[in-house]
Amino acid sequence: MISERTLPLLSAIAVLLILYGYGSFAYNGFFGLRLAGYLLTDNAFIIVTAVGMAFVILSGGIDLSVGSMIAFICALMAFLVVKLNLHPLWAILISVLVGTCFGTIMGTIIAVFKIQPFIVTLAGMFMFRGLGYVINTQQVKIDHPFMTTLSDFGVYIGQGELNFVAMVMLVLLAVGVIVSKYTRFGHNVYAIGGDSNSAALLGVNITGTTIRVYALSGFYASVAGILFAVATGSAYPEVGIAVELDAISAVVLGGTLLTGGVGYVFGAFIGGMTFGVIQQLINFDGSLNAASTRIVIGVLLLAFILMQKVILIWARKVTAKPV
Repeated sequence: MISERTLPLLSAIAVLLILYGYGSFAYNGFFGLRLAGYLLTDNAFIIVTAVGMAFVILSGGIDLSVGSMIAFICALMAFLVVKLNLHPLWAILISVLVGTCFGTIMGTIIAVFKIQPFIVTLAGMFMFRGLGYVINTQQVKIDHPFMTTLSDFGVYIGQGELNFVAMVMLVLLAVGVIVSKYTRFGHNVYAIGGDSNSAALLGVNITGTTIRVYALSGFYASVAGILFAVATGSAYPEVGIAVELDAISAVVLGGTLLTGGVGYVFGAFIGGMTFGVIQQLINFDGSLNAASTRIVIGVLLLAFILMQKVILIWARKVTAKPV
C-alpha cells in the first residue's frame, strides 16, 4: 500500500508529468532537453528558496522573510562588488554569512522568546526590504568578469544546457534531501513538526533545532539571492516580491503539510518545476496572460490542500482501533 505520507508527493509528481506530457503533445518544441534546461535555470532561485522553506514548514513554522532576504542579499552583493570593489568570491561569502546570521537571529527570537514565527518573520520581511532600499534605491549593474564567467559557465547535454545557476540548485537540493532524511537534525525537524511536546519528551532539543531551521532557511534564501544576482548581473530592491508566497506554494504543491511533520524536501523541487511548466504552457499558448499562471497555481494549491485533508481523515479512520 502507498503510505499516506507518500501519496501527496506521488500526486504532485503525477500532476507535473501530466502537465509536461500535455505540453509535449500540444506544442512543438516543448518536449526536449532544451526546455528542461531552461526550466531548471529559470526556476532555480525559487526552488532553492523553497528547499529552505521546506525545512521551516516541516518543523511547523513559516518564514515570510525569504523574498525580502533575496532582495537584500542582491543589494548587498552589488554594494560589496561595485562600491567596495571586493572580489565577488568575498562578496558571496560575506552575503551568505550575513543571510545565515539574520536567519539565526530570527530563529533565536522564535525559539527562546516563544514568539509566533509569522510575527517574527513578518518583521524580518519589512526589515530586509528596507535594508535593501537603504543600500540601493535603483537598479545596479554588477559588472565584473568573475560574475560574467559564472553566468556563462554551463554544460551542454544534447540540445539543452545545464548552467551554473541550475547546477548550484541541484547540489543544494541534494544536500537538503540528504540532511532531511539521513541526519539527526532532519529527524528532529520532522519530530518537532509532528508533535513538539512529544519530541521534547523524547529528548529532542527544540530550541536548538528551531534556531538551526531558520538559520538554514536564511542560508538558502541568501544563496537564492546570489544566484539571482549571477543570472541577471544586476541588483535592485524590488526583486523577490511575493517570492515567499511562491516558495510556500511550491512546498505545499510538493506534498508537504502546512501543519508540519509530513512531507519531503524533494517535493519543493517538484512544486517549483510545476510553477515553471505552467508558465511555459501559458507562454507557448500565447492567448493567455501572466495572471493565468496565478489562477492555475491557486486552483492546484487549493486542490492539494483539500487532498491532504482527505488523506489525513482517511488515514485516521484506517488506523483507528475499534473499541
